[in-house]
Amino acid sequence: MCLFTDLLGDPLCRIRNSPDFLMLTATGSGGGGGAEIIGLVRGCVKSVVSGGSHSKDPIYTKVAYILGLRVSPNHRRKGVGRKLVERMEQWFRQKGAEYSYMATEQDNEASVRLFTSRCGYSKFRAPSLLVHPVFRHALKPSRRASIVRLEPRDAERLYRWHFAAVEFFPADIDAVLSNALSLGTFLALPAGTSWDGDVEAFLAAPPASWAVLSVWNCMDAFRLEVRGAPRLMRAAAGATRLVDRAAPWLRIPSIPNLFAPFGLYFLYGLGGAGPEAPRLVRALCRHAHNMARRGGCGVVATEVAALEPVRAGVPHWARLGAEDLWCIKRLADGYNHGLLGDWTKAPPGSSIFVDPREF
Repeated sequence: MCLFTDLLGDPLCRIRNSPDFLMLTATGSGGGGGAEIIGLVRGCVKSVVSGGSHSKDPIYTKVAYILGLRVSPNHRRKGVGRKLVERMEQWFRQKGAEYSYMATEQDNEASVRLFTSRCGYSKFRAPSLLVHPVFRHALKPSRRASIVRLEPRDAERLYRWHFAAVEFFPADIDAVLSNALSLGTFLALPAGTSWDGDVEAFLAAPPASWAVLSVWNCMDAFRLEVRGAPRLMRAAAGATRLVDRAAPWLRIPSIPNLFAPFGLYFLYGLGGAGPEAPRLVRALCRHAHNMARRGGCGVVATEVAALEPVRAGVPHWARLGAEDLWCIKRLADGYNHGLLGDWTKAPPGSSIFVDPREF
């Protein structure tokens, strides 16, 4: 089986919302004597919080993200991918990026080998992609949690306060939260906790437990499709949907039709504090599931660090997820961060911020 991505006619959909972005193509001689595209790569540049930052004094670093590297099967093992990466890195340096990083699945040996053995990248972080199907029936809201929607300005204040020391937190979080694809930021509090809409008062005296997340509409940017599935698997998945449709009160977990183009909502900015934070995150995920159901999505997904404190509260199906690998390379020659030094050698933090614009 393989996962096919339909970019809906926009090859820049995964980077065009970033501050600076570029797509490069490699061409070769076609069979008819003309030129044909044999490879492509995309990249973007932005400022993010780097490792070793402190909440009172975050260190922002200009980083580049490289993604979507593709080479025609007939032209692989000929250095095309490496040349595309090197040309993209030249543009990164022109934009002042100090680091370049990429993401792939841990079991993608060809990609890992290209970047680590030939392009000078080192293995850096290993977040997990957690995916949950969207059922035909809605999930009951939690009675033990109150969920409020935050305005983008209030969400920005909360995020800058909570994620100030979290790796890869973007300096332009305001642009992320106000983007048309961002469907809202939601704060969960224990049931009965008073909320008067004053974020400043919340930051000055936060409750014992709370949680937050935002929802990004990937469905309007691209669609996914699982291809090559056995007929028996497709039939079994269809049967769960039939039962769920006929008897929704049974609340049987039904598998959406992932074998036709489907959309997803991406949950970003997951965070919280207190002993009840994982439970509150679970309530937020149920809320996001129902949003995705109304939006016609097939799955909801998020990506979290291995030691993320609220990870236990994220419902997911292990068979739908993946273990990712982020590799990083230092582009700048000097060290501009004093005691921080080389970020590539910094130990991982408990959390990581995954920018939805490049998911």
